[in-house]
Amino acid sequence: MSDDDEIENAFGSQAPFSVGVEEELFLVDPVTGHQTNTSAAVLERLGPVDGQVEREVHACQIELITDVCESAAEAVGTLGGLRRAVLATGAGLLGYAVATPVSAIHIHVGMPDAETAIKAFNGMRGHLPLLLALAANSPFRHGRDTGLAASREVTLRGWPRSGVPRAMRDFADFCAATKVLVRAADVPDYTWFWWKLRPHPRLGTVEIRALDVQASLEDTAALVALVHCLARDVAEADPSPDPPGEVLEEGAFRAARFGVQACLPDAEGDLHSVEKLLAEALDQARPHAEDLGCADELELLPDLLARGGGAARQRAIYEIAGMDALLRELTEITGGSAPTR
Repeated sequence: MSDDDEIENAFGSQAPFSVGVEEELFLVDPVTGHQTNTSAAVLERLGPVDGQVEREVHACQIELITDVCESAAEAVGTLGGLRRAVLATGAGLLGYAVATPVSAIHIHVGMPDAETAIKAFNGMRGHLPLLLALAANSPFRHGRDTGLAASREVTLRGWPRSGVPRAMRDFADFCAATKVLVRAADVPDYTWFWWKLRPHPRLGTVEIRALDVQASLEDTAALVALVHCLARDVAEADPSPDPPGEVLEEGAFRAARFGVQACLPDAEGDLHSVEKLLAEALDQARPHAEDLGCADELELLPDLLARGGGAARQRAIYEIAGMDALLRELTEITGGSAPTR
């Protein structure tokens, strides 16, 4: 492959291992939590913000985007400010991954160069099932319990180019594979790949796209901190065994089905509890937490696990008070007017 075939990239243009976050939220009636198709009106009334607020695929959604940040705390602080700015227009917000795959958290970690980005991309593949399980926050669809902890993940499987991509040998291999898939799919470029994670040369990052959006900014902070630390760890450590794609797909489904109660496969196909895998991931993450400024946020994860994650909280509210109460509660949490635990 010639240099002319390589994708132009911005790797190294920012401080290495910076972080940025995007969250896709529903616009709702601030009292009832029912969806409203008001993105155009909200953007028209929105004042100056720190970060960006953009339309999404549906008129009942909006995307909040941070600038490049140093830590999970900074990024989630920016998201909190963006949420407040949207609420000031009179809209309500709902952090719940339902009805559409476009209700996720996307976490970008800045990479110092293209080859490190590919190394981190390959290494993060193996962590995807655990991250999916911890973030599972979409048990209901069309007002009914799906029996899944993350129905969004299963819905997303109906989209093209939405799975777990293979490991890449190097950046040239990624560019060559991208060239072929862009031609085969008849799409403009790699940003039309809805993979669960991808190198993002244009931004100079590796992007994790698999996680359900969260109502609680505290839970968002914990998940961002884990991704941030693990991305640095796999970028700097010796490569671990490459999990086969079929095993990762099975792990992703098990994570979607059972959430934090799942048993997930390793590269050899042996099953392990989320509790065990989280403990191992924290052992990998903690050495980087102080340098990345997210030690406190990282230690929120055992509590998230103990609470059963977002899916368990939703089911508990629904069983007692029904869907209308659940929507109101999630709207209050997303807006910061209800406890997050």
